[in-house]
Amino acid sequence: MPDLLIELFSEEIPARMQTRAAEDLKSRITNGLVEAGLTYAGAAAFSTPRRLTLAVEGLLAQSPTLREERKGPRVDAPEKAIDGFLRGAGLTREQLEERDEKKGRVFYAVIEKPGRPAADIVAQVLEETIRGFPWPKSMRWGDGALRWVRPLHRILCTLTTEAGTAVVPLSLDGITASDVTEGHRFMAPAPFSVTSFEDYAAKLKRANVVLSAGERGETIWNDATNLAFASGLDVVEDKGLLAEVAGLVEWPVVLMGDIGAAFLDLPPEVLQTSMREHQKFFSVKNPGTGRIEKFVTVANRETADNGATILAGNQKVLSARLSDAKFFWENDLRVAKSAAGLTAWTDQLANVTFHNKLGSQKDRIERIAVLARALAPMVGADADRAEQAARVAKADLSSQMVYEFPELQGLMGRYYSAAAGLPADVAAACQEHYSPLGPSDDVPTAAVSIAVALADKLDTLTGFWAIDEKPTGSKDPYALRRAALGVIRLILKNALRVPLTKIFAENFWSADLMSFFHDRLKVYLKDEGIRHDVIDACLAMPGNDDLTLLVARARALSDTLKTEDGTNLVQGFKRANNILTQAEEKDGVEYSYGADPQYAEDPAETALFAALDTAEARIRPALADEGFAAAMQAMAALRPAVDAFFEAVQVNAESEILRRNRLNLLSRIRTVCLQVADLTRLDG
Repeated sequence: MPDLLIELFSEEIPARMQTRAAEDLKSRITNGLVEAGLTYAGAAAFSTPRRLTLAVEGLLAQSPTLREERKGPRVDAPEKAIDGFLRGAGLTREQLEERDEKKGRVFYAVIEKPGRPAADIVAQVLEETIRGFPWPKSMRWGDGALRWVRPLHRILCTLTTEAGTAVVPLSLDGITASDVTEGHRFMAPAPFSVTSFEDYAAKLKRANVVLSAGERGETIWNDATNLAFASGLDVVEDKGLLAEVAGLVEWPVVLMGDIGAAFLDLPPEVLQTSMREHQKFFSVKNPGTGRIEKFVTVANRETADNGATILAGNQKVLSARLSDAKFFWENDLRVAKSAAGLTAWTDQLANVTFHNKLGSQKDRIERIAVLARALAPMVGADADRAEQAARVAKADLSSQMVYEFPELQGLMGRYYSAAAGLPADVAAACQEHYSPLGPSDDVPTAAVSIAVALADKLDTLTGFWAIDEKPTGSKDPYALRRAALGVIRLILKNALRVPLTKIFAENFWSADLMSFFHDRLKVYLKDEGIRHDVIDACLAMPGNDDLTLLVARARALSDTLKTEDGTNLVQGFKRANNILTQAEEKDGVEYSYGADPQYAEDPAETALFAALDTAEARIRPALADEGFAAAMQAMAALRPAVDAFFEAVQVNAESEILRRNRLNLLSRIRTVCLQVADLTRLDG
């Protein structure tokens, strides 16, 4: 079985596209081969800045011969029917077979499709893949019509067997496939031929190309941490930057340089962001002081001076970048410490539109401040502090530093609030009120931060609901789902009692927004293994706008349904409810009271009266104290009595007195159970 090797060699591929491109190459080629009848044992894809590579092992030498039988019309069918069958099968009448069947003699077409050599199939699939490759952006060059992310120079495509290596015949817009590739652009640019994937990988490494992005990343990280360790420092971990840098070089050479002393007092986040965004440098910090003191850069070649010239150039560019950052920082500090303080920035936000129907950013700040004050008692925060924090939380949006580095918003607000002499909890809220941004982001726990974070997200949600700019099935341009999840996590993480409908007030959109929260809650609780129908059963109960109360009830019900008694009781409840509903519809009355134990004839009937009395005596106080687990346990304890009742007693007795009494007893079962949750909404 031959092994296939493909390399598409081009100018530099953007780092952000390489991993996806390697996956696309693998999936499109292997899917195309399998569809054509060529199975394989394994496949692996690789990427570097200048090449996409695919190695396929154990490929079939040719596709199998296929034999297809098609049943046609009867022999005595009209000529038009027979001619149509012949055209579809691509045969003549002489090539058809006649076979006897129950309804007479029938034509059959036997079509054989001979197998094709692997080379022919590979050439076809590779050409289709290259011409239709899903680059996010592509270009044409020269006079050709071919599009690729950057000009494509070579196509290496070989099939290797025990007999040797053969080039797959393929020519594409003047590029002819071969067994030749090139090494490092500067260190080993001479072309060379290869005979197999093992030979290819080995020769590339000798030509200063590390084929595996994972191996390049490991080399960069190990060399960087070793250099830092030798100086008593630590490299700041940044997996995203590591993956990006590994896609920028084929032969990583790690160098560590100094940050100018004039910049060492800048906030570490400013240094780290500036170096990461502009230079793709790793930050190196002093573990004792937490200061960023050095940087690590990754070159794409070895030099005679061991990188000294490269470092000097990088340090010169970095110094210019950090000079800008220092200028922004010092100017911003002067504003923060001035008499006007952060008010100078918040006033500027009157000229920044938040949404044309919702006013400016300053208008929004006013709404958030009012809401934060109202929320403060519910979250245990001081109302004055909460309002103060809300009024300055977004001031840094007008600062020069955040204008240059938008990802530092909030964090810089914390620095500037502290510089302005504001209380520590107000400064912390400036940073923390944006959280949580995602499902894995930390949730604020400080009271003032919680108040402002809730106010910020709730203002966004209520505002966009009021102007009917809600998410659709495929679009959520204002990240309203994320905002709702943030509110849910803030409330549940901090066990807050926030009546959302009171905050929404009686607006025409309030019910719809509450429903949106409930849908988000279902998605959130799914990770806990709580079923949607369990949440629906709890949503039907009073207080469903109190998410902490709602989730406590849902968790208790979910736990109860995982027990045998809980599951069986639900079935007993549904049986009682079905019998009762049918009787009420038939009789035109409601059996909701009047069950009397003196009419009980069977011991099981008497026992059920007693069990219901006991359960009700436990459930009511438990629910009053929001002890849902205890209430659910009391409800589940009814199971033996309910089961015994249905085994021993006929509800629809001949005696009308007994029948009414037993139907009213079923009504008690329904009433007692529905105090805990609406069990009618449970599946099954």
